[in-house]
Amino acid sequence: MAFDEGGAPGALLDRALGAYLGLALGDALGATVEFMTPREIALRFSDQGGVHRRITGGGWLNLPPGQVTDDTTMSLALGQALLEGRRQGKPGDTRLIAEAFVAWWRGRPVDCGNTCRRGIQRFIRTGALSTPLNDGDGGNGAVMRNLPAALATLGDDEAFERISLAQAHLTHNHPYSDAATLGLGHLLRLQLAGANAEALALQAVQLVQKHPVFRFEPYPGRASGYVVDTVQTVLWAFTQHADFEEAVVAAANRGEDADTTAALVGMLAGARCGAAALPRHWLKRLVPDVARAITEQTRLLVAPFL
Repeated sequence: MAFDEGGAPGALLDRALGAYLGLALGDALGATVEFMTPREIALRFSDQGGVHRRITGGGWLNLPPGQVTDDTTMSLALGQALLEGRRQGKPGDTRLIAEAFVAWWRGRPVDCGNTCRRGIQRFIRTGALSTPLNDGDGGNGAVMRNLPAALATLGDDEAFERISLAQAHLTHNHPYSDAATLGLGHLLRLQLAGANAEALALQAVQLVQKHPVFRFEPYPGRASGYVVDTVQTVLWAFTQHADFEEAVVAAANRGEDADTTAALVGMLAGARCGAAALPRHWLKRLVPDVARAITEQTRLLVAPFL
């Protein structure tokens, strides 16, 4: 894919920052209802019309309002590794990425999925930069954190795919995980390049044609951490709702792995609308340190393309 920044340099930065902040906003909203069912959510928020749409924290992790989970913090760890690799003249170095994930894990994050933990611990024990192919690694941990790889490789699809699969295989080595990581990544890259709605819809159709397991029409209705359910929910919410907030709310209210599905919808919808159009009332709730880290990292990742 040839990269076209779509006019003024600010347009690219606005879309990139919209994607990254959108990821964090979806993460913060969805964490409140993670592991709940849609029925439980409707009952819990009956005083709000049966819909969860406020960033309030809480949930099974008992988070403060505006706090994020591993979806955002692992993304930030990957982004820092990519920036360090660029600084050292080793762009996309897998060992640097692995070391960044170790530092993240040793920093006692609020949450860490079992597959991510196993992969990180394997690297600590053996130095292995890839986990063996495993039928049990079909979770969404690799796709949830891949946004920085898309930003760091604009205009270079080969580098994007190489880095995406390398970071994925540190913890997840499964064909559906690979397909999801690349498929949603290419959809994001089209959005960052300023593609129109028709091109984006075609990209989604082509992803499903290539991998029919991701078919989302009619929507199957599951939003678990299984990467197939995740992709179906993300594509459903993103394509059914043109408005950023409504798309993210739709994903979050499916419950189950709500922080990840809402984060990925927020990433895509945020790139679509740009940072300037993100809901102010949500941005005000985001933990300031997280918002600052995202803003700084986004600027550095896309700086070579402005």
